[in-house]
Amino acid sequence: MGNAPKDLKFNGNELFVKLTDGETVRVIKTGQGDPLLLMHTIRTQIEFFSEMIPFYAKKYTVYAVDLPGHGQSSINKNINYDEPYLRKSIIDLINKLGLENITLVGESIGATLSLTIAATIPNKIKQVIAVNTYDYETRYADGIRRGNFIANFMMWNYSIPFNGAIFAALENRFFLSLVMNGGVTNIKKIPTWLMKLFDQTGHRPGYGYLGRNILKNWRSWAKASTNYQQIGSPVTLVYGENDWSTKEERSRTFNKVANAKFETIANSGHFLSVDNPNALKQVVNKHLIA
Repeated sequence: MGNAPKDLKFNGNELFVKLTDGETVRVIKTGQGDPLLLMHTIRTQIEFFSEMIPFYAKKYTVYAVDLPGHGQSSINKNINYDEPYLRKSIIDLINKLGLENITLVGESIGATLSLTIAATIPNKIKQVIAVNTYDYETRYADGIRRGNFIANFMMWNYSIPFNGAIFAALENRFFLSLVMNGGVTNIKKIPTWLMKLFDQTGHRPGYGYLGRNILKNWRSWAKASTNYQQIGSPVTLVYGENDWSTKEERSRTFNKVANAKFETIANSGHFLSVDNPNALKQVVNKHLIA
């Protein structure tokens, strides 16, 4: 995983879809079959799934999404990037693309969105694979702060209005790597090329606002699970053994989803698609409905 894939468009098409509110969302479409909508973690983008997209594309038409404000999607400092806004935007995207019978796959906040979207438009969703669902916060950046000492220190400073603006402006690849390494079992699991890409994206105009705003809305991610009882499609909850969530928090989520199956992947952390993609492929392959 040290080198970037030869084709970061994954032999597909790169789309920029304009939503009803005027914002633009980047999508990479690849593969053949029923649609699979793929949503990434906080502070990452489509390329986070470089190991997983070719796997999903063997059986599905994959629509990998840069979540609103993330990656190369547009950023608007007048938008409050809470869970309801991101959910509304992705549902709008689904409608713009005309998708039906959808498999939703998400990781971290992408997993939470996959569940709330399934609850909101159940007639369009075939199944959900939710990886390390991020729905348990009790304070600003609670999950990220559990990763390591550096992550806790950085996120505590981000949470203070004046300090947060300074720390956001000073963010660089070194500090970003330290924070993200709190989500893997081995620091070598996150490729250098990917961290460079995240760093480049982080210097886009407005990205400091996006990062702080989405974290500021931690209560909306914690509240998201109140929607789970509306899900009608089959759900597989997948957790890394060393995910930031506790066993009690995982059980709480499981108990709120009527049609859920539960899988734990050993020796794996929060960023499962880079930490242990081969094990994740095995678990997903077992549960995907043809």
